Amino acid sequence: MNTIAILGSHSALDVCRGAKNLGFKTLVVTEKGRGKTYSKYYKTTNGGGCVDEVLEVSKFAELLNKNIEKRLKDVIFVPHRSFEVYLNSDYRKIEKWKVPIFGNRFLLKIEERGVKPNQYDLLKEARIRYPKQFMDPSKIDRLCMVKVLEKERGFERAFFMVNSSDGYKEAARHLLKIGTITRQALEKSVIEEFIVGVQVNFNFFYSSLHNRLELIGTDTRRQTNLDGLLKLPSTYQDYILEHVEVKYEEAGHMAVTVLESLLEQAFEMGERFVKASQKMYKPGVIGPFALQTIITPGPPKKDIVVIDVSPRMPGSPGIFSTPYGYYLHGKHLSMGERVAMEIKEAVETKKLKMVLT
Repeated sequence: MNTIAILGSHSALDVCRGAKNLGFKTLVVTEKGRGKTYSKYYKTTNGGGCVDEVLEVSKFAELLNKNIEKRLKDVIFVPHRSFEVYLNSDYRKIEKWKVPIFGNRFLLKIEERGVKPNQYDLLKEARIRYPKQFMDPSKIDRLCMVKVLEKERGFERAFFMVNSSDGYKEAARHLLKIGTITRQALEKSVIEEFIVGVQVNFNFFYSSLHNRLELIGTDTRRQTNLDGLLKLPSTYQDYILEHVEVKYEEAGHMAVTVLESLLEQAFEMGERFVKASQKMYKPGVIGPFALQTIITPGPPKKDIVVIDVSPRMPGSPGIFSTPYGYYLHGKHLSMGERVAMEIKEAVETKKLKMVLT
């Protein structure tokens, strides 16, 4: 197997560049009408690029069709969040898909909070702190964030904040009225304590070949239109909020570093997460995963609270510019290249079964 494939979205270019650096061929699956980034602007040419081949489908969901499955039987496919979303989060079919996947395909479904066990069960097993949750809106007694899927875009969440049961009812009634969410989605929403602090995503890589946890990089998010609102003077924010609904949609990521005094705690959390995944979803984590966290202030000392989990390729290519991969490998390292390094070593040592499912 000398081709690494990926769905054209999220972190596809990161994976393709890393694969090319390690001598692999690359293939990107794109949807009709949205593939020019890969088929033109980053297509491999004598002058550069990193996408060797583009496979166009009418809809991404066709990726699970038998004819496409047969076309991809000799590649190694790297999943990311868009891969799950555009396949309608059909994890049963993903788990039966006969295309070799780098990583643990059986772990992907923990991102869906409606399944059991999910990421919260895994975090609990790993003894990792996460925000207090409220199953009953009438019990809300503090500032909370409600995470509910949008009606039009089932992959986006319509976050809203409340500090009481009455506030919850009012906000929910408004979003239902204007058609942002459905009652069914609201019933499946997550209500959790809002943690005040600094958001940092710890992007880890677990090497099955070396039984080693690595921190490749750290980042934070840029979100629309929240970031724009926060840049306004406070005197204008109330006016804007009367006319504009706050959106937490991701627009990009920024590299960020953390105090070295926090690294040991972060690594310990990562190691406990790996062990819990091995217990609950054998063979456990393989390759990249991210713990999305809030760093809170003391006293007695700063703490790290996990607010979300990404059990696959993270979506922040800029993490290569943080120093953590460099400290370990002696060079700035993207997650895409770290994935390709592991695959190449597995091929050379005839241990592919240790990194594929």
